[in-house]
Amino acid sequence: MQNLDAMESGLEDAIAFLQGQGTAPPKDCVAAALLTAEKQAKCNKVRYRYDQLLGTWQLGFITGTVKTRQKASVAMGAGRFIPRFLKIQLTYEATDLDSGLGTVKNSVSLGALRLQLTGPTKFWPKTNSLAFDFTHIDVRFGSLKLYARPVRGGADRAAAFPQQTLKDQAFFTYFLVTDTCIAARGRGGGLALWTCEAP
Repeated sequence: MQNLDAMESGLEDAIAFLQGQGTAPPKDCVAAALLTAEKQAKCNKVRYRYDQLLGTWQLGFITGTVKTRQKASVAMGAGRFIPRFLKIQLTYEATDLDSGLGTVKNSVSLGALRLQLTGPTKFWPKTNSLAFDFTHIDVRFGSLKLYARPVRGGADRAAAFPQQTLKDQAFFTYFLVTDTCIAARGRGGGLALWTCEAP
């Protein structure tokens, strides 16, 4: 795992802020720190394992995708912190570590209302990429289930997923994985930072 002490302070400050400590650092500093971490991972040819990603991670900071930045005719952009009242979490679970297969739960909670998408995942170790597909949706208000069903032929897509190539899938390419955070670039080009809950 990479050592956060070697990263710019903006990233350490962002993690502390997202875990409820201190104040938010400048957004451009956080975006720059993520780019630095990504460059270091590429230069050092860092490789991760799927088991290092397992668990629940809360989305804390994002930048725009390449497509949205091109439309706005701007460069990387400063990005933004996710508001505290909006809880967006990824949960990765393994079903077969040897083949890198597992499942993902992507939940968005606003008060008692929660929307959760689930589906299969596959880890591609040569590129540190985790491919995923959402094949089922579940909407709840507290303990009350409002809506639950497969998404667009979910069962068939889930069955076909393991045989697909990475270019056929949505994915995150992870360039920073520690005990306190994970960071990745999405297929569309945006950067994202997730943290685990503070102990």
